[in-house]
Amino acid sequence: MPDQADLRWFTPGTHITVRGLRKSFSGNPVYVGFDIDLPKGRIVSVFGPNGCGKSTFINMVAGLLPIDGGEILFEGKTIRETRIGYVFQNYREALFPWQRALDNIHYPLKLMGIPRAERNRRIEALVAGFDLKFDLHRYPYELSGGQQQTVSIMRSLVIEPEVLFLDEPFSALDYEMTLIMRDQLQKVLVARGTTAVLVSHDLEEAIYLADKLLLLTRRPSRIAEFMDIPLPRPRSPATLTDTEFVRIKAHALEVFQTAVRGS
Repeated sequence: MPDQADLRWFTPGTHITVRGLRKSFSGNPVYVGFDIDLPKGRIVSVFGPNGCGKSTFINMVAGLLPIDGGEILFEGKTIRETRIGYVFQNYREALFPWQRALDNIHYPLKLMGIPRAERNRRIEALVAGFDLKFDLHRYPYELSGGQQQTVSIMRSLVIEPEVLFLDEPFSALDYEMTLIMRDQLQKVLVARGTTAVLVSHDLEEAIYLADKLLLLTRRPSRIAEFMDIPLPRPRSPATLTDTEFVRIKAHALEVFQTAVRGS
């Protein structure tokens, strides 16, 4: 925990505070003294050039990858004191194939020692939120890719995380399923007020889901821009052709292209 002097860099509405973050691989710096404040109860999308360290960033913040220096705090708490959820890109490897979908969702709650009645209540609430159209008593191999990723997201949310991290969660899905999954995820995260940090390689998707868009430069990664996305919710496919969405996307693309050129 920080001492009283460190509280000067906590700001109202901030959930994740990153100060002086450093990370190198084989002597090649990815982050050098990186600072950012991520807002509480909002969805932040991370976007930038290939190889800029998007996944590296959320993996460090989520505690999955060690940092070389700096500090990461969650409302003044360390990662060990914070309940997080993580949705991986490869849903096929994330689920236990020998367990039914329902058992996969139960699994983290069992590890936490949550009584069955409470486990059932939480899962029922998630089922209602996602408006499921498939049977959770089936095994992962019996489900489509979108259904498997839905189960993976539900398993991450059922623990009621303070922060949810998502690493390109829809990149392995077809476009139709991606549109459906975006809307389901948006609805559940907004309803729950969950702080979420999402990495996406798709600028349209990054903007569509986000309250804030973090645009990164090439390595060593710096903040090209940390944009507000003031589009009303709920968002729908019609949002993609909205004049304000088109304006925001054009501006983000200009910032991205400047970041790619290294200017």
